[in-house]
Amino acid sequence: MDLATLIGIIGAFAFVLMAMLMGGELGTFIDVPSVLIVFVGSLFVVLMKYNMGQFLGAVKIGIKAFMFKIEKPEELIATSVEMADSARKGGFLALEEAEIKNAFMQKGIDMLVDGHDADVVRATLQKDILLTSERHEAGAGIFKSLGDVAPAMGMIGTLIGLVAMLSNMDDPKSIGPAMAVALLTTLYGAILANMVAIPISEKLTLRAEEEKLNRTLVMDAVLGIQDGQNPRVIEGLLKNYLAESKRAVDTTE
Repeated sequence: MDLATLIGIIGAFAFVLMAMLMGGELGTFIDVPSVLIVFVGSLFVVLMKYNMGQFLGAVKIGIKAFMFKIEKPEELIATSVEMADSARKGGFLALEEAEIKNAFMQKGIDMLVDGHDADVVRATLQKDILLTSERHEAGAGIFKSLGDVAPAMGMIGTLIGLVAMLSNMDDPKSIGPAMAVALLTTLYGAILANMVAIPISEKLTLRAEEEKLNRTLVMDAVLGIQDGQNPRVIEGLLKNYLAESKRAVDTTE
């Protein structure tokens, strides 16, 4: 569970709701036609930009903003050094029974055990990294598109409300309530974009960058093991992926 995402979204909505309650009744800020225009309308507009599979898959990807656990680079480095030490002592076949939690690393080690050339291993792992990044970018892009579309749909709803209001100017008492309803779509659009879609898009982009970094680290480790490099040399190479303050820590402990 990503507490930062959860606390952020709950806190943002809590303060907005608090402000609404302090400004009057909550029911004043609820209008069904405005909800349909902004929330449902925005989804259909975004659907136009992607295929059905990508659009439906965005829900699964979006969950990663809240429920996502990624291994720390230090843990991957420690595992890589352990694998390198085993391979140096007993050959690649010694890695066949190794228990590896990281699926991407397991894939690379399996290729070493099967005796694939370094070029094949590199090309396969690079392709995996590239395609995974593209899928993550597509998922984040859908939420970014939703963040772009929602305010525009809110403005469309406001214009619809203003047209309806201006066509009924003979009743002065209805002007105030009609204006309030017209402005609600702008409010909904701003909330959907700035409190939901854009933050989730940026968090997914961050997750994708973290995963890409880890996979690139693993690929370098696997290629180093295949090349027969000393485990300490591999460790030193992989520590370049860490922040300067963490490089002095012994990852094998």
